[in-house]
Amino acid sequence: MKFPSMAEPDGRTLGDEEVAALERVIRSGMLNSVWGTEARALEREIAELHGVRHAVACSSGTAALHLAVVAAAPDPGDEIITTPITDFGTVAPILAQNAVPVFADVDPSDGNLDPAAVAALIGPRTRAIMAVHLFGAPARVDELRALADAHGLALIEDCAQAWLTELPPLAARSDGTDQAGADADGGGAGVRPAGTVGDVACLSLQQWKHITCGDGGLALTGDDELAHRMRLFSDKGWDRAAGRSHATFGLNYRMTELQAAVARAQLAKLPGVVAGRRRTAVQLLEALRGIPGVRLPRPEGHSWWLFPVVLPGGGAAELAGRLRAAGIPARAGYLEEPLHRAPVWQGPIYGTSRYPVRDHTFHACPEAERMVAETLLVIDWNENYTSEHVRFIAREMAASASRSGIGH
Repeated sequence: MKFPSMAEPDGRTLGDEEVAALERVIRSGMLNSVWGTEARALEREIAELHGVRHAVACSSGTAALHLAVVAAAPDPGDEIITTPITDFGTVAPILAQNAVPVFADVDPSDGNLDPAAVAALIGPRTRAIMAVHLFGAPARVDELRALADAHGLALIEDCAQAWLTELPPLAARSDGTDQAGADADGGGAGVRPAGTVGDVACLSLQQWKHITCGDGGLALTGDDELAHRMRLFSDKGWDRAAGRSHATFGLNYRMTELQAAVARAQLAKLPGVVAGRRRTAVQLLEALRGIPGVRLPRPEGHSWWLFPVVLPGGGAAELAGRLRAAGIPARAGYLEEPLHRAPVWQGPIYGTSRYPVRDHTFHACPEAERMVAETLLVIDWNENYTSEHVRFIAREMAASASRSGIGH
């Protein structure tokens, strides 16, 4: 059976709308977002979607995370706590600002940051917490927000895999208001998209994400000063209101008008993309219930960038191999090793120097290590999967789990 892939037309929603958007920009003669209109329109649309004041468009999701770290303003040698199960794009911006990534362990049920593990690592040089909504599952950002507030830290949300992921409603207090003081029957206790709890949140438009313009990103914030800081950095520190004046240090992370135009066309399709993924993911959850030794993901709020399962007894590599042999796009571990064990830390970072991590010892993260080595299995997911794809996966999962001895 052929599975739609995000590397091919059958697994993407790219079509006439994106072609028309590109033609519109090309015929305008203005492909640069400084003087164009598409990137600014995309920013307004994304900000409105999330209910925040500002969205800053940039060239990639990694660039957006770099802007978020810039907003947090660590001094060289300061620490940012994050997860060891994520793309290196989460960590590279920390190093780029001469800060130190500190890896906290994860919840073994979903691979997201464990707030208790984060709390144990907060120290005098901690500047921020960077949470990742892994695979589209909501991270425990309300608990992390409380930790950040208690210690005077910034909170960054990496939402690259979490377009339209929904956070759980805030708990209602006995006086009828939620924890943020809003009416318990109003928006504060209703649906909250991921990216609305942190000081800054970051989205990705890379080829493999829910929607794409090839590469591209956005940094969201409700803070005027942080937005100004990120805009300056993304445009070489150029204060364009003051002529050819460079107010601060910065890089060129500008999104092009071509990227923005495609992203806007894709954004209109986002609700359907996520709805399609949720529909078939729920079908697979129902079909897999009862298979011994398989822990299924919680569907609440999930936007299903990937479909993850956990095998508490191990055996993920063998099961993934059997599924791949049947033609199902599955793999074990997601990463070759959790990031705190990656080879990058053994070599130079800048020139011949290992600064800023040369004197840093990475803590063990046993839950993350076991997930990557033994228990985590992910299946590529796509809005164009059908019920037939679901039945095929469920049938092969049950048969392969039985042959692998999972749960016995």
